[in-house]
Amino acid sequence: MQLTVNGETYDTTGCAPAQTLLRFLRTRAGLCGTKEGCASGDCGACTVLIARPGEAPRSVNSCITLLGSVAGEHVITVEGLAGSDGPGRHPVQAAMVDCHGSQCGFCTPGFVMSLAGLYAEGGRGDHAIREAISGNLCRCTGYRPILEAGRRMYDYPPAPVVPESGAPAADANHAEALPAGYYRPRHEDALQAILREHPGAWLVAGGTDAVLEITQQYAAPDPIIDVSAVAELCTVEEAGDALRIGAAVPYSTLEHCLAALSPPLVAMLERLGSRQIRNRGTLGGNLAGGSPIADMPPVLLAWDATVEIAGADGRRRDVPVEDFHRGYRDTVLGAGEYVAAVRLPRASLSRPHRIFKLSKRFEDDISTVLLALSLELAGDRVGEARVAYGGMAATPLRAATVEGVLTAATLDDRTIERACSAAAEAFTPIDDVRASAAYRSAMAAALLRRALLELREARDLGIDAVEPLHA
Repeated sequence: MQLTVNGETYDTTGCAPAQTLLRFLRTRAGLCGTKEGCASGDCGACTVLIARPGEAPRSVNSCITLLGSVAGEHVITVEGLAGSDGPGRHPVQAAMVDCHGSQCGFCTPGFVMSLAGLYAEGGRGDHAIREAISGNLCRCTGYRPILEAGRRMYDYPPAPVVPESGAPAADANHAEALPAGYYRPRHEDALQAILREHPGAWLVAGGTDAVLEITQQYAAPDPIIDVSAVAELCTVEEAGDALRIGAAVPYSTLEHCLAALSPPLVAMLERLGSRQIRNRGTLGGNLAGGSPIADMPPVLLAWDATVEIAGADGRRRDVPVEDFHRGYRDTVLGAGEYVAAVRLPRASLSRPHRIFKLSKRFEDDISTVLLALSLELAGDRVGEARVAYGGMAATPLRAATVEGVLTAATLDDRTIERACSAAAEAFTPIDDVRASAAYRSAMAAALLRRALLELREARDLGIDAVEPLHA
């Protein structure tokens, strides 16, 4: 495999399939400006930009990005940000220097690269700046000058972000272009053929969760099948009366596709990891991992979604999302099977809904409790209710008793309080490092109360009840 970094080509011969991009940059390419802090995608010190031909570069955590997954793409590190013909400093770098944005300096390259990703998109404003660096930690409490640098970066002469040269995407998945034991098929028929040949292979999409087994538990999976380039898994399309979302579609794409259909979901997605995570993390990976605190399964439960499962033999089956999880980290996926897509009914997307996430840290943190609520409202009455929670049991679950209180009821104060009481008693959560069982039960009720009051207020004001009033 040959990797293009900062316009130069590097030979990656001999790299293991589980090799991370960060390790290669530091130990083989000698580009040590990219730092290793947490090795889990939480601190952002390892941030680099990845660019596909014809696309704006996107920020990713190189510590949890597998080397083979960037074949055919262009990697830009802090050393090459200004380009070989540039003024010597990228506008972000110049702004960071002039605004004294660097403290001890360890985190600085990561901040620079995250802001450079925002710069490439043309993003402006405090919200965009804060969102861009939400996955970067400064341990010296130097955020004020970093934010100022983000505001001022457009005041400097522009500089190229991506060098012109780069490996063509069409050659990215040839066997000779990948580490031995790393497979990156471009179409489902090729994916299924590889699965038949390697039925026990390790499947990965964005890798934002799965690769932690490599960086934290020192796993060395071999072979690895990377589904992130499978064309059929990377599309969002209309499918009759549903929206079909491919399993390998990253969250950043979903934010754009669902912006008009579900502002509550987009608001929650801003808290699902960081921009670096959302540029790689996928809906299929979130489901297939089977985590009880995954952010998307409760939403899919509230929307009556269907999971499209395919196998190495070419057979396909549809499973309602409420039947997908069998237990803790256990799903209905069998040997040789993978999540191909998720179908969201259009009718579900159009119903008034709310999605609230509670976590110890506002951004870039896993859920303590997550509520997804969807209601059919007909005047003063609730036609049908869908209430789902994450973090309250070994699997994401719907709260049947709460739904029973709400369905066909008048959405008055008494109904709301009865529903909240039912929510507090619907589960038997555990005590752990993130929260006590009592706290989780109390928050399940509190989040439900907030959601119901917001939806009632939206109804009374006669506005689009899908738009959150208090984002």
